[in-house]
Amino acid sequence: MGRGLDHFVLCVRDLDAAAEFYRRLGFIVGAKNRHPWGTENHIVQTPGTFLEILGLAPDAVIADAAPGEKSFGAFARDYIAAREGFAMLVLEGRDAAADKAAFAKGGIGHYPVFPFAREGKRPDGTPVKVAFDLAFAEDRHAPDIFFFTCTQKYPENFWNGAMQRHANGAIGFPGIIMAAENPAAHAEFFQHFAGVHDFEATSAGLTIDTPRGQIEVLTSPAIASLFGETVADEPAALVGFRIAVADLEALAERLADEDIGFHEWRGRLIVPAPEAFGTMLVFEEG
Repeated sequence: MGRGLDHFVLCVRDLDAAAEFYRRLGFIVGAKNRHPWGTENHIVQTPGTFLEILGLAPDAVIADAAPGEKSFGAFARDYIAAREGFAMLVLEGRDAAADKAAFAKGGIGHYPVFPFAREGKRPDGTPVKVAFDLAFAEDRHAPDIFFFTCTQKYPENFWNGAMQRHANGAIGFPGIIMAAENPAAHAEFFQHFAGVHDFEATSAGLTIDTPRGQIEVLTSPAIASLFGETVADEPAALVGFRIAVADLEALAERLADEDIGFHEWRGRLIVPAPEAFGTMLVFEEG
């Protein structure tokens, strides 16, 4: 069985400002949480998929990854030192040990499973325990992207319908956009990472239908044609995600009222990366 989209990690330098920006977009943004190693986050939930807005705590002292291991914290630290943006793509995990074994067999990762827990908060402020097991993968053609699966230990403490009723009408994250010089070079990696072996390949790139959402790996010219945006000339980078909303016209009014820059392109509303902490936001009618 394939692995669907679980969440996307947006690494930012000013976590409070990023959280406020997403509130202005019309999202319910969860309370600030802290990881044991010193990063902090806010969560934006939709049914089954969420956005993690991540920054460094002011007192964070994050060690480098040990030999033969991956470090979520160290990657975030180094990414934020260089840039802001969509840094990590996370797929749903059901069994981290099985994911690790599958990634090793596919030649995309031999890293130990990483378990951790933190305190979460319900909307009323009540503390709850949430815990996760991460299984890491690596695309040698995309060294600046962090990939892993996330298996939740206490999903009943994490997911909350009240946090998914957004003022902007958002109902889900139907897909992500990755830019690549040579999309075909990433096909084998995604076959093993997403566990999906049948996908569409065209001159524009790859379209991978997972059990929950699409992964599009596209050339820069294709992104310019499909979304009206120019992306940085890099070998591979996560450049945006798609957001389904109930009413695009109402969303356009909200963006204008909040003085958030956007443009319409092919029936979608596009918030350019420079407006949105380094990540293009593609709003489409659900």
